[in-house]
Amino acid sequence: MKRITTLAAGTLLALSGAAHAIGGDLASLPVELEALEIGQGDNGFGVSVNEYQMQTGQSYRLIVRAVGWHECNWEAPSFFRNTWLRKIEAGNMEIKVAQLNELEMDADGEVELFFVPVRPGTYDWGCRDLEERGLRGTFVVQ
Repeated sequence: MKRITTLAAGTLLALSGAAHAIGGDLASLPVELEALEIGQGDNGFGVSVNEYQMQTGQSYRLIVRAVGWHECNWEAPSFFRNTWLRKIEAGNMEIKVAQLNELEMDADGEVELFFVPVRPGTYDWGCRDLEERGLRGTFVVQ
């Protein structure tokens, strides 16, 4: 029991230190992830990044960019159920929603996602029905 209490106290101390380091605002100072380009290569079934490594409680910014000619219904349902989605920016719009189900990309375009992962795990993402062709990857949250 003493070990569990010590572990819990150490975890709380680490968390309070992280919150203090960013002024208690989890949405401030997002880490910019490498842009995800979907539809690369001669066949249009390539992606620029297959795996993203992240930490819980850290704010991130991810640009998802369609560059190929295949329609992509980009999904990451388990990831977004375990993430606080702060906002989405597309074109001249800022979209604030509680949940994201999918991004449907018919042609070239991009969207910026601002989010904070809240639960560790390995989460798959992909273009629905095109994962076996190579339009897939993972988010690894520590």
